[in-house]
Amino acid sequence: MNMIVPLSSLKPGENGIVVDIKGGHQFRSRVVSMGITPGITVHVVESYAAGPIIFYVGGTRLAMGKGMAARILIKKL
Repeated sequence: MNMIVPLSSLKPGENGIVVDIKGGHQFRSRVVSMGITPGITVHVVESYAAGPIIFYVGGTRLAMGKGMAARILIKKL
């Protein structure tokens, strides 16, 4: 079963496909400029309890705060 969850809930080693980006135009523009768009696969490398989530998107390593990551919905693979 493929679950839809926020990016912030993925654990290191998990993969998923971006299905939606929640937020206003400015937030969506910022996320898209980072290469995060619906349909793209993400691979989580690290997820710190009190810090950022680190993940790969299209061969690029990115870090994002949990607040932002909670607004990106992922279909777990």
